[in-house]
Amino acid sequence: MDTPLIKRAYNLGLKTVANFESLSEEQIAYYEAHLDQIPEALARGFVILEKFVLLVDLGIITVPKGYVHGTRLATFKKQNQKKFYGYNDAISDENFPNPSHILKPGDKLHVQAFKQIVPGQTTSAERMAFLATQKAVHVGAQGASLVFELKRDELPKGKWYASFDEEDRLWRDAGGYRRVPIVRACSGGGFGFGLGNFGDPWNDGNVLLCFRDLEKSLDA
Repeated sequence: MDTPLIKRAYNLGLKTVANFESLSEEQIAYYEAHLDQIPEALARGFVILEKFVLLVDLGIITVPKGYVHGTRLATFKKQNQKKFYGYNDAISDENFPNPSHILKPGDKLHVQAFKQIVPGQTTSAERMAFLATQKAVHVGAQGASLVFELKRDELPKGKWYASFDEEDRLWRDAGGYRRVPIVRACSGGGFGFGLGNFGDPWNDGNVLLCFRDLEKSLDA
């Protein structure tokens, strides 16, 4: 009972669990907000199965009327580059022409961002598997650009928001790395538009953008 975190764990009834002291601040906070999940967690020895939880629900975005997939990234760069502290020129229509899900004007997407709550790092494969459980569609750099354009003021700061896709859909750079588009929302209020490496591990500062096609969701 010598730390505030351990006291919180005891207050939640986790004193019967041998490894509760290894739980992180975010994991304790998650279970404080989801008390109904504690019995199941106790039954499995509090081995954390949840790797990602909701950070923010950005609501519904509608693809603008003048949206043209083939020129979207060039148009976005021309209109928005000066709003970023840093902008990776490789984020182009030529390099990212073929996301798994190609948007068209009028499409409606439910957009959420999920954060990692397990300690350490997770792989791109783990993140893609989680997105599959959420029935996400992969809209690439184009989708990330829409999040900035329409929802940037709602993004919690100090996080990097990655728009994942199947590995073979991502641009391969000169070093052979497949690159993942990322909107960076800095703690100071600025933004960057950059690229991560699909093959690298990710930590809890890297957030998952999750896009759901509302029309497909209604058909399911």
